[in-house]
Amino acid sequence: MVTSRDVAELAGVSQATVSRVMSSPAKLSPATKARVQAAMETLGYVPHAGAQAMKTRRTNTIGVVVADLTNPFYPEVLDELSRELDAAGFRVVIWNAGGGSHHDALKAIREHAVDGVIFTTATEDSLELQAAIEKNSPIVLINRVVEGLECDQVTSSNTEGGAAVADYLLAHGKTRVAFIGGAQNASTSRERGRGFLGKMAEQGHAVPEHFRFDGGFSHDISAQITNRLLARADRPKAIFCANDHMAFGALDALRAHQLQPTDCWVIGYDDVDMAAWESFSLTTVRQPSREMARTGAEMMINQIHSPRRAPRQVNFPCDLIVRGSTELAGLTGNGEVRHIHG
Repeated sequence: MVTSRDVAELAGVSQATVSRVMSSPAKLSPATKARVQAAMETLGYVPHAGAQAMKTRRTNTIGVVVADLTNPFYPEVLDELSRELDAAGFRVVIWNAGGGSHHDALKAIREHAVDGVIFTTATEDSLELQAAIEKNSPIVLINRVVEGLECDQVTSSNTEGGAAVADYLLAHGKTRVAFIGGAQNASTSRERGRGFLGKMAEQGHAVPEHFRFDGGFSHDISAQITNRLLARADRPKAIFCANDHMAFGALDALRAHQLQPTDCWVIGYDDVDMAAWESFSLTTVRQPSREMARTGAEMMINQIHSPRRAPRQVNFPCDLIVRGSTELAGLTGNGEVRHIHG
């Protein structure tokens, strides 16, 4: 059996250096890391994960909890997280939050099956999450804020983003508007709705209750809601959806009614890659999801290496991206960027 001693001899390094390549590769120079990895490949050396975990008390595995992989926002975040964590020597295990799998993730960290968990979905009633943090378990929230939790949290200017959508609609005379939000126990939906609805009311155009909906961040539910709205005699002139996934559902409903953007504007939130596709050309609020993911990965790595450091909260600014779904008299901003200050 090939051992780490064999790898060390071939690479011309110590056994301790071979161990560091597997446990803390970020601490080594790229040249040393490449030399050891080349020796491993030449000899066919495969480290025993269980033995490594017993030595270091680490699994070099990070859990990531997502809400819905059919929502294109999450694959984009996962892609960036995986790239950053892999570069730092960590594997990624993914849990889909449907069916209570966030409980499985927290159980895994209690049992030391993972070194930490990154949540891209979390709610105010996450009592188990609070318990895990109180035990100093490495936890990071991305795209969520839960008040009172003493852990690293990464988000964007959701309230300001919602307010900017209201300003944009009012500037173009859109006063009869609808809002399709997500679950109220999700900070993103709550903050985006607060900014949008608050600004509309402040400007004397409060959105009535029958034009406010919980779309569950779902494409299909949003499409059903939009179908009902478009069948009304007083149908809205614009619909703001709290994420792009729901906005795509609203646009699909418009097509089913053979309506154009000039008949009813649609605005989303996130600016996933699909939003720029010609078939959607969605006006949306862009939050820097990949930068948020990179920051969250960095926070997790720092927590593992420095578990006693104080938690941080990072808030990224957003931009309003104007495209064809808010077409006015045949004219569109076609990707125009409007900065949101907040």
